[in-house]
Amino acid sequence: MTEQIILDELDLKLAKAFPGRIVRKDLVKKLKVGFNIPVYVLEYLLGKYCSTTDETEIQRGLKQVKDAIAERVVRGDQSELIKARLQKLGSMKLIDLITVTFDEKVQGGKFWAKLATCGLDKVHIDDGIVHKHERLLTGGVWANLELLYDDSLTGEGMIRPFMVHRLAPIQIASANFEEYLEGRSRFTRDQWIDVLMRSMGYESSHPDFSLRRKLLYLLRLVPVVEPNYNLIELGPRGTGKSYVYREISPYVTLLSGGQGSIADLFGWKNRRDKPGLVLKFDLVAFDEVAGSNFKAESNKQMFKGYMEQGSFSRGDDKGTLSADAGIVFNGNLDGDVETTARISHLFNALPEAIRNDMAFHDRWHGYLPGWEMPKMQPDYFTTHMGFIADYIAEIFHTELRRRIYTDVYDQCFSLGSHVEERDRKAIARTTSGFIKLIHPDGNCSEQEMEEYLGLAIELRRRVKEQLKRMGGIEYSKVNLSYIHKKTGQETFVSCKELGSVQMIPDTPLSPGDLFTVGFDSNEGRYSLYRIQITAVPGNSRFSVVGTTGKGIKESARMAYDYLRSTAKKIGIDRDITAYDINIQVMSLMQGKDADDLGVAFYIGLISALLARAVAGGLVILGQMSIHGVLSRVEGLGDKLRVAMDAGAKRVMFPTENRRDFVDLPAEVIDKLQIDFYSDPAQAAFKALAET
Repeated sequence: MTEQIILDELDLKLAKAFPGRIVRKDLVKKLKVGFNIPVYVLEYLLGKYCSTTDETEIQRGLKQVKDAIAERVVRGDQSELIKARLQKLGSMKLIDLITVTFDEKVQGGKFWAKLATCGLDKVHIDDGIVHKHERLLTGGVWANLELLYDDSLTGEGMIRPFMVHRLAPIQIASANFEEYLEGRSRFTRDQWIDVLMRSMGYESSHPDFSLRRKLLYLLRLVPVVEPNYNLIELGPRGTGKSYVYREISPYVTLLSGGQGSIADLFGWKNRRDKPGLVLKFDLVAFDEVAGSNFKAESNKQMFKGYMEQGSFSRGDDKGTLSADAGIVFNGNLDGDVETTARISHLFNALPEAIRNDMAFHDRWHGYLPGWEMPKMQPDYFTTHMGFIADYIAEIFHTELRRRIYTDVYDQCFSLGSHVEERDRKAIARTTSGFIKLIHPDGNCSEQEMEEYLGLAIELRRRVKEQLKRMGGIEYSKVNLSYIHKKTGQETFVSCKELGSVQMIPDTPLSPGDLFTVGFDSNEGRYSLYRIQITAVPGNSRFSVVGTTGKGIKESARMAYDYLRSTAKKIGIDRDITAYDINIQVMSLMQGKDADDLGVAFYIGLISALLARAVAGGLVILGQMSIHGVLSRVEGLGDKLRVAMDAGAKRVMFPTENRRDFVDLPAEVIDKLQIDFYSDPAQAAFKALAET
């Protein structure tokens, strides 16, 4: 006997609105143990026999489900037993995943079936069955099967005695959209969100599930209803990142371990019988994506091209192929998110080949903050009613994916000046996905629309914030916003985790500790650097560790040699050669080298030797020669923006750049105190003067 569950108002309302389309979700969990079949197969059986609120009927139906599983569902170790029973009995009824291939090499062509679990291959199947159920050719279907044994059957020059006699796909016979919309109209917005949560297997009434958290759970479904939607979720282990993709739909495939070659994704070149996963499914999800690798640059480019355009070319005579499968990356983000965001970026958990590839990450329509999702607990899973997975999967696949709601937000809102074209597409698709899930008829209130739009902008901003942190100044426009058309009010959307990610503190640090911005000419990017210098009595040892590109080492050495030759002129009455100098350089935005940090090294050395801290909130820009001649700072506007975004309050640079002042963006001039210096010694005096 199963535990009797007290049905609530939402259960009764759902049962009345969708008779025969619902199932008690706790029954699924109990039956799944021990059977290697998808949830939607179990729910098909439960929906067939247990789609009722009557406990007596449920108990009777459960027995029928268990009998069907015991009699027809095959375990992987029973392959030879099935063959023997077929030979003895002449026929058997099974439930299995069946796929079909077409052999065009024999005259007239020949279809062959393969049964995944029981391991039967080269099984005869009638052409009529295949043409009636064409999905057999594009990934296969779970089905009720009747197999026959006939040792007079042959193929490929040998006896092939097994034959599919009858086949009934395990799927809802019809998913009437008008019926679905009529049923939806009986629920409030919040009730419908709870219905979807329960259909995913979660208990929506749990106090840990706020509205925001529920919407983040539903975001995992957006790629299922919105074509070509690319989502990344990185967060702690055990938060159920891949759970929904494993169980919700036969039109979704989850690649465990993050593996999936280009051939798997886009098909085998010149192999018509090997279409890629993006052609077979609505969504390809990568689990544990830190294990993925993109060794060949051409493979990575193909991946990026598909994520951007929804099309690809395999280099064969088929030309360019289009597909609408979305891409989802799930991965584990170790450590505290605030610390990671402060010292690095939130793509850091990805494989090295794509970790710092800004163009790759710019293809993400949204970044789901996995650190906001709770670790799964037993009481998070519902014991109430939800949609049969296969029913809702059919609604998603056949109806919602083909509807276009990307322009609905435009009725009331426009997007701000920092929203670029890729941002607009991402925001529109995310908003459309939420509307499809929660308001499938496309009608929602202005307030509800504003909620979805604001969250969509946040999810895209999280992507752009990481791109900016990686040093691409072209991604500096991160202040994404929306404007209410009637009132003209502009609302800027931020990301929660950015509130404590000020990398440059307002208060002075230890002596020898300071910040600067340099340009890596090889990488073509600007990066914030933190320099930490110690000077201890010793034997004139000089070392540079951390980020140690050639330009950085040369700038540090040049500053040291200049200081050593001019120390007494600026009032340092000690022998610098009597100290060991240790310099650590940290790139906070993934820059690998820079040859324009000389003045910062010079000031850091003086700060360490005199044990006097540099002023808080300060960034020092500039390069000098071995004779102390200052160079004009190139890319001043970009460097100031990097400094400002990192939390700087004050920036120093050479007087030579004074003429560039009029060309600086207004927001930079408003937010930063600008100080000029005419020689390295004056720069040091100004940097230390306030401490």
